[in-house]
Amino acid sequence: MPKFTVIVPLYNKENFVEATLKSILDQTFGDYEVLIVDDCSTDSSLLRIQPYLSEKIQLISHRKNSGLSAARNTGIRNAAARFVTFLDADDIWKPTVLETFDNMIRQFPEEAILGLNYLEVYQNGDITLPQNSTSDLKPNDTLLIKDFFKRNRQQGIFIHSGVCFDKKVYEEVGYYDETIGFAEDLDFNIRAFNNFDLVYRNERLVLYTIYSENQLTNSSILGKVLPDYDKYDGMSEKNPDLKSYLDFERYVLAKHLKSDGDKIKYKEIVRKINPQHLNAKQKLLLKAPVVVLHLIRKIKGYLLKKGIRLSSYN
Repeated sequence: MPKFTVIVPLYNKENFVEATLKSILDQTFGDYEVLIVDDCSTDSSLLRIQPYLSEKIQLISHRKNSGLSAARNTGIRNAAARFVTFLDADDIWKPTVLETFDNMIRQFPEEAILGLNYLEVYQNGDITLPQNSTSDLKPNDTLLIKDFFKRNRQQGIFIHSGVCFDKKVYEEVGYYDETIGFAEDLDFNIRAFNNFDLVYRNERLVLYTIYSENQLTNSSILGKVLPDYDKYDGMSEKNPDLKSYLDFERYVLAKHLKSDGDKIKYKEIVRKINPQHLNAKQKLLLKAPVVVLHLIRKIKGYLLKKGIRLSSYN
């Protein structure tokens, strides 16, 4: 039985997936299997991965396109290892990711979730630091984070291409919600970190591709099934940090909806936000006219291509 199962959800990433697989093969820790879960790609992704398939790297194909959450769940259910980790088919690992996870498990054997810091890769090739709340941490430090919801209220301190789970997490809190079409990771994280702490390594070992084919963060959310943060209000009554975190995520969702023109859902969500949980920039953006939001989105998109990120998260 391998120590790790690496799950690679794949859908139309023909220009990226080979580099992704090479970064796994370059790992300094070799006790792993790779499950590529193809969600009915329509480009040449399957042709690109054929030379890499082996007993160690296996392909599982969905019969119909079912989404990212379904691909992850398929990988988890077929994983031979106790510890599962993910690498999206347009992201890259540095060579010591699995070795680092192994060391973290040895250092914190009772914990079930491990996370790594990351770097952002932009369309022009620039690599920059995300605007997350890790500046107060020592570089390359490994620590136990018990206040995840407080710590993670800006840009995420890890991405799903840099997290590892003991499978008991899924047994306790459930799998990824396959009905949700936007912010699937956030919905799962709320359930997971309401029950578990995070072992965190402040080392930037993951390269996160900001722009690639069919990336949901660059598209409209109209018509997508959105997460229902209200169902976690019961949890948040006992956890003020979660309450604040939920309002922050409602803000992010409301801003998307307003920009995309869904005034009804926008107003429903805004009514549930405690304004004390938002900063001045966030309050201003919620009240800004749609034309202003569209202009800001265009400016941000232009600057992202040049490796410059603007954010209201802090």
